[in-house]
Amino acid sequence: MPRFAMALFGIAAMLAAAFAETPKHREVPDVLTTSDGKKVTTADEWTKQRKPELQELFQIEMYGQLPRVKTKVTGKVLFENAKAFGGLGTLQEIELSLGIDKCPPLYVLLAIPNVRPKAGSPVFVGLNFHGNHCLVADDGVRIPTGWMYDKYPGVKDNKATVDGRGKAMGVWPIEAILKAGYAVATCYSGDVAEDRKEADGPLAPFVAPKPEGALPRDHTATIALWAWGIHRIVDFASTHPQIDPKRIAVVGHSRLGKAALLAGAFDERIALTIPHQSGCGGAAPSRHNDPKAEGVKRINEAFPHWFCGSFKSYGESQDLLPFDQHSLLALCAPRPVLYTNATEDEWANPSGQFQMMKHATAVYELLGVDGCKADAMPKTGKLLDSRLGYWIREGKHEMNAADWATFIEFAGKWMK
Repeated sequence: MPRFAMALFGIAAMLAAAFAETPKHREVPDVLTTSDGKKVTTADEWTKQRKPELQELFQIEMYGQLPRVKTKVTGKVLFENAKAFGGLGTLQEIELSLGIDKCPPLYVLLAIPNVRPKAGSPVFVGLNFHGNHCLVADDGVRIPTGWMYDKYPGVKDNKATVDGRGKAMGVWPIEAILKAGYAVATCYSGDVAEDRKEADGPLAPFVAPKPEGALPRDHTATIALWAWGIHRIVDFASTHPQIDPKRIAVVGHSRLGKAALLAGAFDERIALTIPHQSGCGGAAPSRHNDPKAEGVKRINEAFPHWFCGSFKSYGESQDLLPFDQHSLLALCAPRPVLYTNATEDEWANPSGQFQMMKHATAVYELLGVDGCKADAMPKTGKLLDSRLGYWIREGKHEMNAADWATFIEFAGKWMK
């Protein structure tokens, strides 16, 4: 169970009462003011009062409760190639058992440099859209058996096929990541939760079962399930003898970027968080007037399974939200976070994401470190490598080699 969990028990009832008559926040709410109006002025007050309050608020009002079921993660090697990528690294697929009766496993694609420091390699952890078999050409990697979007390579009738093998290697360019000295641990997102509103699996019945009767407004939604799945990969990576547990970075693109940011905000074992093009419900603000950017009403209508029932009520009234996404970013403090975007991806609200970084900086400074060290967005193609970092490139909504080169450059500074 993630270490934040014990601090959250019992807070839910208190917050429900406090927000029975929710005040309006037409401006971005002050991240350092508690729900009862108290100004947070010390690091101790942030850690013991405001941080657990915000963690519970995000679960009540937006993502639903992260599962708190006890787990015991163990890994079984299903496949290994010790001389993958011309001998550069060792490639494995791991069956990750969660220690929950009858619960399906996760299948983690693990690549570790064959030349690494004594403390182990730093690692990029995250979920992928396509299935592990699409990220490498090796025939030993299994084909996922669950539901999958039919827009991905080799998918027929919403099922992955061998035709997709090696067809998305640019999305997670494992060879380039290994050359830079980093390991990779990734899992197909559909092994954790299928990305469709009709689904309720595969893990949800075992880790967040629906109760009889009316569904609670804070019942676990899909993004929370994905974040919880990332935490289980971190469980495995942080105990692996060839991985440095102090240098774990989480990466996700788009909706999986939303999950990556949530995972980083709720697990201090994650040293660096990179929510790439995560947009509304991730790094971008809920309060905005940009017609080119996605809003709360639109995202809840299109993807109702991503967020819990409470969040649906804010479609026309974002000013009633007791937080905005700068508060989620602030939960990562003092750890570094990199926001990355593209000029043609206006739907993800790149400028709004930058403003969220500016608003979160107050918490970083309260904890004695710098946050975002710029007053304006950097020029296209120029990396702002402060502790709260930012980068925007030309192009569209995708994750590619240029993005990974930036992830690696930023990690090189903050995970030396």
